[in-house]
Amino acid sequence: MGTLKTEPALTRFDLLAPPVAAALQDWPAEAPVDVDDVLVAPIDADLADTAAFCEAYGVGLEESANCVVVAGKRGGETRYAACVVLATTRADVNGVVRKLLDVRKASFAPMAEAVESSGMEYGGITPIGLPADWPILVDSRVIATPHVIIGSGVRHSKIALPGPALGALPGARVVEDLARPA
Repeated sequence: MGTLKTEPALTRFDLLAPPVAAALQDWPAEAPVDVDDVLVAPIDADLADTAAFCEAYGVGLEESANCVVVAGKRGGETRYAACVVLATTRADVNGVVRKLLDVRKASFAPMAEAVESSGMEYGGITPIGLPADWPILVDSRVIATPHVIIGSGVRHSKIALPGPALGALPGARVVEDLARPA
């Protein structure tokens, strides 16, 4: 976990976006990972972007996961999905993701839409606490990682948790080859 100073996330709601805090409070007892294993660490908000964060805090890109919001339209309806991929990879947006969303074309959701719809800050969006109707697509490499660092819903902190926890989130679907090497 590099030089991050982590604490149980349930003790530091000041480091979490409101939807993330709410999701952690409702963490299912039957989840394969106990909510006490979800940790949070404060960071410099100016270093929230993956490359800068990893360099500043000594976290390997292979331990860092990104959550990207993808949108596509079908029949006039906008469909969103969150894609969780390791920082060493890139989501296959117009291949795998487009097919899973069942849309003709998919692209990264506009920043303003992603922020408003998620209730989280741009650059801090995380799969924990997203709208219930958004599928969460998790690349299989993420859940194979013992511990990963993801956003916390805000730019001034990061969450650390076991990779398998992300595949067990409500609405999550583990997808082989969701991402391609960067």
